[in-house]
Amino acid sequence: MNGIVDFDLSFPSARAEVSSMHAACGVPVDDILQITHCDSFPVLGDDEHSWELALDAARAVMRRSGVDPAAIAQVIYAGAGEWETPFWSPAAKVAHELGIERAHCFEVGNFCNAGMAAAQIALDRMALDRRDRDSYALVLLGDRLSRMVDYADPQAKALFNFGDAGGAMLLGGGERCSFALLHSAMRTDPSWSDYYFGERRDGRIVIRRGEHREGLATAYVDNFVGLLDDTLNTLDLTIDDFAYLLINHGDKSMHERVLAAIGLPREKSVFNYHRLAHMGSADTLIALRDLVDARRLARGDRVLLATSAMGFSWGITALECRQ
Repeated sequence: MNGIVDFDLSFPSARAEVSSMHAACGVPVDDILQITHCDSFPVLGDDEHSWELALDAARAVMRRSGVDPAAIAQVIYAGAGEWETPFWSPAAKVAHELGIERAHCFEVGNFCNAGMAAAQIALDRMALDRRDRDSYALVLLGDRLSRMVDYADPQAKALFNFGDAGGAMLLGGGERCSFALLHSAMRTDPSWSDYYFGERRDGRIVIRRGEHREGLATAYVDNFVGLLDDTLNTLDLTIDDFAYLLINHGDKSMHERVLAAIGLPREKSVFNYHRLAHMGSADTLIALRDLVDARRLARGDRVLLATSAMGFSWGITALECRQ
């Protein structure tokens, strides 16, 4: 069975400060803390680039795994689609820096669901490729979300928790897997497609919210629960067969609502809001890394990753620990 051979993460050196956000927009500090839940969190510095964070994570994975760059058949860069350089391939750039010269390199833009969507695409292609069962895929996570937030706009305060992180997943099959992919299900509700959008302002792209509309919180719960039910039915398992459910750090109250809706206690998830904000596609991998490093997973344990994104898309990915 194919899945994740190894993965790693990388964080930038700068930090976004709630005090600076308050100074820029005038929104009370306590109101901002209801969004961020911490006084500061990692963001890209002036001289840092998101693809460099992804490269750092990929280098760590390649070094630890010992995989020959020539064995990498796919390099997929996942994110929101707003790269530092327009009309340019960050996947190809990172591949070149790693000495991967014969892979198919391309990008997947599905916002904060892009990492798991890219993993699904890579593993589906791997399963269909009968030419070489020993090849690998490298999925890179990299966004510059904090650079697209306008802290001077009080209407954007729901986005003030956007941080930056890089990540890399090495995907392969058989005994090489640390986490086997059991199932992946994703869906989009296109009626929310215009709720957020980018706007060119003063030489950069900033995120704006469209006309306010009720019901997004309910859509999150309904879609996560619906996809979870689909996943459990497909696998002929129950929620009790899973050790953890890990969720994007977009909204702490939503995190808690989803757990309550499916009857899971807080202890069966990971909460990092005290030290990190919403780190894009890396959120669930950060939580998974926390579990691995704390030795809270045993061979055979199953984990659910619940991811979501603007657009609006939702996904549930089921993994089984093979370590």
